[in-house]
Amino acid sequence: MKVARFYAPGDIRIEDTPEPAAGPGELKLAVRNTSTCGTDLKIFRHGHHHIDPPRVIGHEIAGEVVAVGDGVSEWAVGDRVQVIAAIPCGECDDCRRGWMTICPNQLSMGYHFEGGFAEYMIVPTNVLKVDGVNRVPDGVSFAEASVAEPLACVLNGQELARVGEGDTVVVVGAGPIGCLHVRLARARGAQSVVLVELNRGRLEMAAELVKPDAAICAADTDPVAAVLELTGGRGADVVITASAAGKTQEDALRMVARRGRISFFGGLPKDNPVIACDSNLVHYRELTIVGANGSSPEHNKRALELIATGAVPVADLITHHLPLEKVLEALDIVASGTAIKVTIEP
Repeated sequence: MKVARFYAPGDIRIEDTPEPAAGPGELKLAVRNTSTCGTDLKIFRHGHHHIDPPRVIGHEIAGEVVAVGDGVSEWAVGDRVQVIAAIPCGECDDCRRGWMTICPNQLSMGYHFEGGFAEYMIVPTNVLKVDGVNRVPDGVSFAEASVAEPLACVLNGQELARVGEGDTVVVVGAGPIGCLHVRLARARGAQSVVLVELNRGRLEMAAELVKPDAAICAADTDPVAAVLELTGGRGADVVITASAAGKTQEDALRMVARRGRISFFGGLPKDNPVIACDSNLVHYRELTIVGANGSSPEHNKRALELIATGAVPVADLITHHLPLEKVLEALDIVASGTAIKVTIEP
């Protein structure tokens, strides 16, 4: 079979390798779609401290069961499934409290285990143990199902930020995650959703698809002033920073309303993770700042339901479909900012 294997920063190779076999407690999948994300691009450029190369990467996975290992009774050959990316242990204090997204023993597909940029792959027993394989609902394509993983992360973030009825929500960042945030905020009852992006071309492409109530190009306009003007000086109820820039987090503190909530959804570069935070703004305005780290198996199940019911459409966000042999081209497209979502179809 063919795989895309990461060896070192700048070195991903398309290789032929023997098909794996499902061991006890495992599933073997024929991978139908593995979608790309910005993290794949970061791995390609810089590697990752959790990856001991060589490693098949790719973690937004959907496929068809082609073999079932001994001891697995809940799945059968032919089942259409989606697989979680972040794998909690299910046993630590945090997991027992239901806080699986912050499990200190978390493992990940495409990092600790071989990922989805392959024609076939093994779903390890660690995933099945925490109910991390989900049945793809009828009417949902494999490509759409592969987007359930990033949508699950978005769902976690919006639950922590308590996005709900009547809110004015600002989403900073018009990539695939930002687009999903816009659509989920609407599904959760937001009254108004504003999209902010530095790159005008990316903003226009995203806005055409997800139709925010307002689109602000931060290269041309001060986004803080624009949000305050749109809200009559009050500010937004919720600001979600879906970009890896400290300035967006600092701006969020200035554009959020009193008693507003801020989601630091996008992580910052490890060599520059510190921002300026006016603590008095947080204190006197009674602001809430929350982080958001990945998703739980339950978030993945609910993300699939949101896709299946049409509450959060994702098919039109997949702007590029490429074969496995063109993984490097896919990463170039992600880097260029000319796509929303790029999916690989082995």
